[in-house]
Amino acid sequence: MALRLCDLARAERFFTELLGYRVAWRPDEENVYLARDGDSVALHRAEGLSEEGSGARGLLDHIGIVVERPGDVDAWAAHLAAHGGKLTAGPRTHRDGARSLYLAGPEGLVVQIICLGPESVTGAA
Repeated sequence: MALRLCDLARAERFFTELLGYRVAWRPDEENVYLARDGDSVALHRAEGLSEEGSGARGLLDHIGIVVERPGDVDAWAAHLAAHGGKLTAGPRTHRDGARSLYLAGPEGLVVQIICLGPESVTGAA
């Protein structure tokens, strides 16, 4: 995933300090590429936008990070609480068996940490 944000330093701290990503490549001060467990996030400086008006919520509803087990969602909730993360919705099990939480990120970004339920994985209705 690639995100355009106004405050790259803040976004980098959010992804590295709170979500455990590491800097994989920083080609210049306008771009940073992060990696974690086979996942990647590219952060690019947004030009001409204010942090309040960057529109992250207008461009997308949320991003998701998939974890292996339902208990991992609860472990993330504890980790985030211990490190100052602000949950917008605590851990819950969805009707399809998925378990997730929602976290407030930089510039209005919402991050869902989710363990997919059996119906999500198999495509059952």
